[in-house]
Amino acid sequence: MKANLGVEVPWQLVMLILIALPSVLFHVCHGQTDDYENPAAPPPGLDECNGLFLTYSFISREKEYPRVKNASAQAWAFKSLASITNTGQYELKGWQMFVGFQHKEILVSASGAIVVDGDDFPLEVGNGTTFAGNPMTDLKTAIDTAGDFTQISAQIEITGSVFGIKPPGVPMPKNIKLVNAGYKCPKATLKGKTYMQVCCKKDPKAKKVDKKVLKFLPRRYGDLSLTYDVLQAYGSNYQAQVTIENINPLGRLDHWNLTWEWMNGEFISKMRGAYTHKRDFSECVYGPAGKYYTDLDFSTVMNCEKKPVIADLPPERKNDSQVGKLPYCCRNGTLLPAIMDESKARSIFQLEVFKMPPFLNRTALVPPEKWKIDGVVNPQYKCGPPIRVDPTEFPDSSGLDSKTYAIASWQVTCNITRPKEKLSRCCVSFSAYYNRSAIPCNTCACGCDNNMGCSKTARAMLLPAESLLVPFDNRTNKALAWANLNKFKVPNPRPCPDNCPVSINWHIDSDYKTGWTASVTLFNWDDSPFEDWFSAIQINKAYKGLEGVYSFNGTTFDNLNKTIFLQGLPGLNFLVGEVNGTKPGDPRIPGKQQTKISFTKKHTPGINIARGDGFPTRILFNGEECALPKQIPLSSAEQKSPSKFLTVIIMAIMTFITMTDHLH
Repeated sequence: MKANLGVEVPWQLVMLILIALPSVLFHVCHGQTDDYENPAAPPPGLDECNGLFLTYSFISREKEYPRVKNASAQAWAFKSLASITNTGQYELKGWQMFVGFQHKEILVSASGAIVVDGDDFPLEVGNGTTFAGNPMTDLKTAIDTAGDFTQISAQIEITGSVFGIKPPGVPMPKNIKLVNAGYKCPKATLKGKTYMQVCCKKDPKAKKVDKKVLKFLPRRYGDLSLTYDVLQAYGSNYQAQVTIENINPLGRLDHWNLTWEWMNGEFISKMRGAYTHKRDFSECVYGPAGKYYTDLDFSTVMNCEKKPVIADLPPERKNDSQVGKLPYCCRNGTLLPAIMDESKARSIFQLEVFKMPPFLNRTALVPPEKWKIDGVVNPQYKCGPPIRVDPTEFPDSSGLDSKTYAIASWQVTCNITRPKEKLSRCCVSFSAYYNRSAIPCNTCACGCDNNMGCSKTARAMLLPAESLLVPFDNRTNKALAWANLNKFKVPNPRPCPDNCPVSINWHIDSDYKTGWTASVTLFNWDDSPFEDWFSAIQINKAYKGLEGVYSFNGTTFDNLNKTIFLQGLPGLNFLVGEVNGTKPGDPRIPGKQQTKISFTKKHTPGINIARGDGFPTRILFNGEECALPKQIPLSSAEQKSPSKFLTVIIMAIMTFITMTDHLH
C-alpha cells in the first residue's frame, strides 16, 4: 500500500523536469508566442545559482515484506530523484555527487549514474554514497549549448529500500554536495519535507587549470592505476590496451584476477598478454551478438561473458607469437612494488572488442564499468569508475623521436582497503626468551566458516614455542598439555584456528645493556609458493636502533612511516609451500624462512623490551596487513611487579605506624 505523504511529488521537482525536457517539446506551436513570453518557472534557487545546482527529491514508497510489528525493522521500497545542473560559466568534467543517506538505505538501481567505489546492486549505502555520471560524465555550460538542458543537466533515478521511517516521517538524506575538486558547497537546505537543494560554487582559492592545456580530467593517484587505451577503432570493433601499474610502495599483487562489466553487449574476440578463465562462446551464439553477427565464427572468440575474469599469462608464453610478445606481460600475475623492482611493477595486455548496436561507429567508444582486481595473500583493493583522461602517449614504434597517442583513454584508480577485524590473510604470533609461552595468531584471524564446532570468540590458547612449527590441527594435544602444566583455563568450546595461509613469528632472543636481538620466522601454510616475497615491519620505539639484518635483505624507509623492509636475498627469495612430513602420519611441514635482527639501544634511550617496546605495531606480508595478537609476552619480573609494588606499600605503611608509636 502506498504511504500517504500528502504531496508525493513536490512542485519543485515537477518544474525541474519540465525544464529538463528536450527543447523540441517547448517548440511544438511556433505560431503562438504565449509559450515564449511565459516559460515554465524554474525551481527556487536555480536562477540565483552561478555554479552547480544540486537537488534531491523523495517521490514515493511502499511497505515491503516481511511485515513486522517493530517499526524500526520494517522495510520500505522507495523512489527518489537526484539532479545536477550546470548553471555556471565553466564546464564540469567527470561530475560526482554525494548523497548522505542515513536510514540503512539499500540501493537497488540508480539509472543515469554509477556508484563510486561501489559493488554490484543491491548495495548498502546507509553511511552515504557518491554517484558519478554514466553515460553522461561531463556537464557543459548553457553558453556553449545555447541552454540545452540535455547537455548541462543530469538526473539520477534512485530505487531502493529504507528502514524504520514510517509515515508521516520522510527518509531524507543528511546532505547533498558536489565532490569535484575546486568547488565549495554550503549545507543543503530543505524545502518542505520531500525536497532539498544546494548551490555549489567555484572555490576562489582553488588552483586554476588552463583550459587549453587540459582537455579531459587529470590523471589521479591511486594505489593501483589501471588505464584503458583504445589503440585502433573501426565501425564494429576496436583494439584496446589495459595497463596495470602498482604505485603504492608497499602494495603488491600475485596471480591477479581482473574483472569488469560490459554495459552495452560487447564481447572479447581476441586477447594478447592475458587470457580469460572461461572460454564459452555459447552466450554469443544464443544471445543478441549471434543474431547480429550472423557470419562470424564464434568458435574463435575469446569470451562472451558480461563479467569476464581476466588473468595474466605464465612466463613460458612470453615469446608466443600469437598471445605473447608484449612488454610487461606474462609474469603469472605478479606486480611488485617499484622499490623492489620497477620493471615488475606494471602489467600490460591487449584485447579486440566487438560492439553491438547502436554503438557501431568509430567514435562510439564506451569502456567497461565496475572494475575489480584481487590477488593471493595481497591487499584488498576497491576500484572507482573509469574517468576519461587525456590520451596516453606512446613512443613511436619506428624508433623516431616522435610520439603516438591513443584514440581515447580512461583511467581507473584502485585503493587498498583495510580488512575488517579477523578478515586478514596473514597473521602474527609473538614469543620471547623471558616467557615460556608463545602467543599464537588470533582466533579466526583470517575468517572462519559457520559450522566448525569451535568458538569464534574464545581467545587463542597459549602454546609452547615449538608448537608454532606444526599445523593447527596437530596442536590440540600440545595446547591441552601446556594448559594443564601451567594451570591455564581451557575454553569450552575450544577456539577456532586462525585459518591464515601465512603466519609470521616475532621472537625476542636477547636483551642486554647496550642492545637486543629478535628473530623473524615466516611460515607458508599454503600449497603455493611465494616468489620474490617481502615483509614490511613498523616498530616505532625501536626503529632508530636497527643495527643489522643477517639472513634477509633489510632496508629502512623513513618516509614510509619508519618501515623496515625485508626481502629474500638473491637466490633465497622463494618461500616454498607446505609439504608432507617425512613419515606417513607426520604433521605437514610449512615452508619456512628465518632471519636474525639486531638493535642497539644507543639511539633509543629509555626503551624497555620486557614491557613490550620490542614488538612491532604493524606487519605486512606481500602488501597485506597481518593480524597482530591482542597481547604480548611479559617477563616474569613484569608480571610480578604489581605484587612487589603492593609489598612496598604495605612495608611503608607498617614503617609509618611504627614511627608514629615511637613518637607517642
